[in-house]
Amino acid sequence: MYLLGIDLGSSSVKASVVDAKTGKCLVSAMHPKKEMEIMAGQTGWAEQDPEVWYKHVRKAVWEIISLSSVEPDEISAIGISYQMHGLVMVDRELNVIRPSIIWCDSRAVDIGRKAFQELGPDRCLKSLLNSPGNFTASKLKWVKDHEPDLYEKIYKIMLPGDYIAMKLTGEVKTTISGLSEGIFWDFTKNELAGFLMDYYGLNPEHIPEIVPAFSVQGKLTAQAAEELGLEVGTPVSYRAGDQPNNAFSLKVLNPGEIAATAGTSGVVYGISNEVKYDSLSRVNTFAHVNHDPDKPRLGVLLCINGTGILNAWIKNNATPEALSYAQMNEMAQSVPIGSEGLTVLPFGNGAERIFENRNIHSHILGLDFNIHRHAHLLRAAQEGIVFSFVYGMDIMKEMGITPKVIRAGKSNMFLSGIFTQTLATLSGATIELYNTDGSQGAARAAGIGAGIYAGPEEAFANLKITDVIEPKTSVQPVLQETYGRWLHYLHQFYHHEQNDEEK
Repeated sequence: MYLLGIDLGSSSVKASVVDAKTGKCLVSAMHPKKEMEIMAGQTGWAEQDPEVWYKHVRKAVWEIISLSSVEPDEISAIGISYQMHGLVMVDRELNVIRPSIIWCDSRAVDIGRKAFQELGPDRCLKSLLNSPGNFTASKLKWVKDHEPDLYEKIYKIMLPGDYIAMKLTGEVKTTISGLSEGIFWDFTKNELAGFLMDYYGLNPEHIPEIVPAFSVQGKLTAQAAEELGLEVGTPVSYRAGDQPNNAFSLKVLNPGEIAATAGTSGVVYGISNEVKYDSLSRVNTFAHVNHDPDKPRLGVLLCINGTGILNAWIKNNATPEALSYAQMNEMAQSVPIGSEGLTVLPFGNGAERIFENRNIHSHILGLDFNIHRHAHLLRAAQEGIVFSFVYGMDIMKEMGITPKVIRAGKSNMFLSGIFTQTLATLSGATIELYNTDGSQGAARAAGIGAGIYAGPEEAFANLKITDVIEPKTSVQPVLQETYGRWLHYLHQFYHHEQNDEEK
């Protein structure tokens, strides 16, 4: 008996097959082999074609079936993880109306900011646990205002994972966790946020049917089964946004537990059983995958758009050709902490929530043509990414969330010794790395949703820690000095952006 997990990111789609009995991942595949294109028609825009997502889902699933000895009828359930906050719109024939406006698109910032002020910060924070901000509801309002002909064609709106599930099952559904990440959910009434929908003039009939995150939400259609090389009727029994799913993948389900990722964007995600929100909505609170109104499980999410995407940009544009990420990490180790005065602010991927949805851009500072080489840039970039994590985690501490242990999958930036050691030392938290990822977590979750596992304890019986990174007190002083320099530059650009808005 096997479980299939599909993880839709903004860079690629990854699929994995997990043995339900042993919990081991048999095989994984990723498509495309290079990052998916993000279309930017204007500054601050970011769009992707949902049909391209599904094309890569098909390729990834075909590859893992061909690479493994698993027969299609041995796959007992399918789980889906997906990039959060994107907007997908379909007509009555379930055809996509326009490209998806994805998570790092900034076009709806002013719409959300205006709603926050006119509806009232107190009402928004108590009911939505967030500002409407630059989230899915505000993006839908942008379409209504700027593309009214397309808006009139809408039958249903979805998050990216809802779209993939629709392609597999032919059914349009969503979850409370998904609606909360789109800022469509009222936590005080435990229902659709009617007051925000009314304010934006949005039609509640466009919202799909709500199903539990862990449940049989539909079954593979004949067309989808043929396209993926799977068995007709295989249940889709889980869906969740990538960050709640990543936390689930690391068995982060209870108050006080913390998960982190550092892919294209960077995230620290802590669980609370209390209603917590940041008054400036710099970090965000959503319903976790195991949330229940009678037993709240809320994910407090710190998101930094510009993290791994900076590392990828440097690899593609500012290093010798064909240099691998492993070689980049090794090269960065050759220069000392602080990169001999070179500082990088990594915020070049749109408006950042930690700056109240301002876009302060990425900057390379203190560059000395006589001293600095590729290695300095590589180290300064990784240090700058860590510093953005620490800056955001200080905001989380104001909400009473102080991590002592951070769990993460051994992937992306967590493969770098500089990144992990710097983060552990500056945060004061022990980092535990696990040999798992979002696609494997989605597979295990599908086992729970289909009733193959009785619950998380059984699903994670074989999850093992692969590495532990402790804070290194001997380098704490020099790291604090380097972080202080980074903060000095950050405050200059942050205040400059604030002043420009006030003019």
